[in-house]
Amino acid sequence: MKKLLNKIFFPVMGIAALVWFLIRVIPKPSRASYPCIQAVAPIASSFVLYLLGLASSVMFFKKAKKYLYQARYAMFLMAVFAGVILSFTAYMFNNQHAFAVHNGITESPNQTVGTGVGIFPGRVAWIHNANATNENCQNRFSDYWWDDANTDQDVVNEMVSEAIQNISGKTTDSEAWDAIFKYYNNTHDKGNVGYSVGEKIVIKVNLNCGSGNDGTNTSPHIMYAILSQLVNNSGVTESDISIGDPAGTFENEYWDKCHTAFPNVNYWGSGDNNAKIKRSDNKVFFSSDGAVSEYLPKCYVEAAYMINIPVLKKHHRGGISLSSKNHFGSFVPFSGSAFHLHYSMPCPDGGADVSNGEYGSYRVFVDFIGHKHLGGKTILYLVDGLWGSVNWGHPAIKWRMEPFNDDWPNSIFASQDPVAIESVGFDFLRTEFDEDHPTEGDYDFTDDSGPFPQYAGVDDFLHQAASSANWPDGIIYDPENDSSPLPESMGAHEHWNNASDKNYSRNLGKNEGIELSYNGTVSISDNNAFNNNAVITLNHNYPNPFRETTKIEYTLSTTAGIKILVHDIGGKVVRVLKEENKNSGKYSIDWNGIAANGLNLPSGTYFIEFEAQTKNQVFRRSIKAIKY
Repeated sequence: MKKLLNKIFFPVMGIAALVWFLIRVIPKPSRASYPCIQAVAPIASSFVLYLLGLASSVMFFKKAKKYLYQARYAMFLMAVFAGVILSFTAYMFNNQHAFAVHNGITESPNQTVGTGVGIFPGRVAWIHNANATNENCQNRFSDYWWDDANTDQDVVNEMVSEAIQNISGKTTDSEAWDAIFKYYNNTHDKGNVGYSVGEKIVIKVNLNCGSGNDGTNTSPHIMYAILSQLVNNSGVTESDISIGDPAGTFENEYWDKCHTAFPNVNYWGSGDNNAKIKRSDNKVFFSSDGAVSEYLPKCYVEAAYMINIPVLKKHHRGGISLSSKNHFGSFVPFSGSAFHLHYSMPCPDGGADVSNGEYGSYRVFVDFIGHKHLGGKTILYLVDGLWGSVNWGHPAIKWRMEPFNDDWPNSIFASQDPVAIESVGFDFLRTEFDEDHPTEGDYDFTDDSGPFPQYAGVDDFLHQAASSANWPDGIIYDPENDSSPLPESMGAHEHWNNASDKNYSRNLGKNEGIELSYNGTVSISDNNAFNNNAVITLNHNYPNPFRETTKIEYTLSTTAGIKILVHDIGGKVVRVLKEENKNSGKYSIDWNGIAANGLNLPSGTYFIEFEAQTKNQVFRRSIKAIKY
């Protein structure tokens, strides 16, 4: 019915879009780059082509009628053929999908929204190790991605360890978990306390794909590593842990690996050995637009903490499918499916019909992020990017972009900030799966392939979760329906400067936004970030602002390989000031405002980045230098 209505009203929408485009752009052509104009341009152009095809087909049919009367049968057939072709073309433009905007982000790079969350606010740890998986895996019978032969458990264990130490700033796993629990409890009015014996933890994974096929779920090796961390490094009793996906079953490839080592953990699912999901005593979730009220799993309600482990993948309705989308499965046992939640996504009906791509629309993901039994209980977001996937229940695919270079992504992303980690995941997915992707690109969409992250409105929920100023008119997000609105900001959102550098605002020396910490590379925002044990202590440069020369003083607490770079405001490296090994001690260096090519740089803001590489880690700090 919706498609029929779209077809009927296409001429009305086309006329409106064309008129709006003309009255806005003709007086001021620069408006063509505005998001609102980009939104109507595809509809307007489709309508013009529709009119041309329709008018031309009518002309050829009139010619055919004339040729028939004249008994010029060859010309008659040619005219009929041309008229049919043009009629079909007009039909296709009437019937085509009205993409609101492709590449549909609305803000500039490093335009921050919201307030970062976490021990290090806005930090997202990205751990990449190409040795985690078998590059030669064929992902077919007897050689599936989930086979032990295709994933190195020891490497995955180390990656998870590195991730939790990174986001906590600690050097042992036990200290890292203690810091993570204490941060959560301190920010949830429970005091400066860590995990207490008897508190229950739920781990929401993604098991959309069933068993024994090439579709990609949360890796059993990631599950094993997290269970090992909780039981062996945090002192959590196995029976106080529940893990699974209410929408799926803990199948043999997961059960055999995890249950053998941790037999007393509760594994959800419909299988004979699985714990059965029970629903909450009452409906406890209420969409803030009033459309949906739902039960949640009782184990969610009874738990003190949650860990959310989705798969790194795009999605034909939502554009991306990460931590927030992972909770669709939380409702399935009580409604039979999650289809009733799709209406708030950019492409609710699939088929690339982006009918809900307008920014400032209601997004159920915001309710998920803030609900007290969902995002409100989550102490750790861990995106499984060992293999990744191209859609909700589809196979893994090798990634082209740096540093993956036609290998599996081999990555783990971890954060305490629900908005930041999805923003980073979106940037990765949107870069990898563009219109030039050899199998997932072009705009010839199906529900199985297409550059879905390019949809308009994909990051709308991140804008809204980051700032209540972006909430839709008439919507107050209150998913418990208790007249207590969600916080004004639930995390930091922005897009990186570019796909090569992957720098967010905190990587560029700012005290706001997101920090992407790559394989232990830490951008330290202040000298006390590691309890005064920072490898680099950096003084402010002087003079600042400067005209000719500015001096930078720094101290190394240990021997390290030093690299000192100058970035412009866009993140581009314009000068390498120093690259050498240094012993511990105090040093200084001058910069005269000259670029690597010897030219005097224009007035403006620059960032001087210090990188110190020790045996085990890389530390980074940045300061701002203003040239006038």
